[in-house]
Amino acid sequence: MESLTLVIGNKNYSSWSLRPWLLLKQFGIAFDEARIPLFQADSAQALREASPSGRVPVLRDANLVVWDSLAICEYLAEKFPHLPLWPAASDARAVARAVSAEMHAGFSALRENMSMNCRKHLPGRGRAPGVQDDIDRITAIWRDCRKRYGAGGDMLFGKFSIADAMFAPVTFRFVTYGVDTDPVSAAYIKAVQALTPMQDWLAAARVETEVISQSER
Repeated sequence: MESLTLVIGNKNYSSWSLRPWLLLKQFGIAFDEARIPLFQADSAQALREASPSGRVPVLRDANLVVWDSLAICEYLAEKFPHLPLWPAASDARAVARAVSAEMHAGFSALRENMSMNCRKHLPGRGRAPGVQDDIDRITAIWRDCRKRYGAGGDMLFGKFSIADAMFAPVTFRFVTYGVDTDPVSAAYIKAVQALTPMQDWLAAARVETEVISQSER
């Protein structure tokens, strides 16, 4: 049994669960995975038992419990300082933290109207007021990061970092809803989707049997 356990929700729907899961997988950090299907009859009780907030994801490390996706990523960066979970350069690292925090706290119109649903293809849906503004801001972040810091790889800061883990669910959303993007953003989406852990997550999502109706719009 590994010392780290990550509690997640449905892989098809739980964008917050994907973020630390992808980070752990991409950096080869060993962990045990526990999945709690969401919006089932026993979900609320299981979530209360697993998480102080009653939500996923949750990271357990011995007696420590961390119950927020970005906090989990920050904790992992401190626990494994030899791994480049954040960019090495201070200016790039500051920007990576800023865009990760913006993703963590913002883009409510996109979240509300373009739920993550990996196994669906819903082109043209979800175009509610405010969604295009969120899309425009996200793609502006991607273009700026790629232009200023993207040398040396296909990710926002060249090599994969926490910032990419934070935006990875958005790439699923853009694919599901057929969002047209600029060439830089399209190349970034393709690169993130091609990551082996992303393909593994997608394969697992496709064989899940639970259906969350409000995410099937």
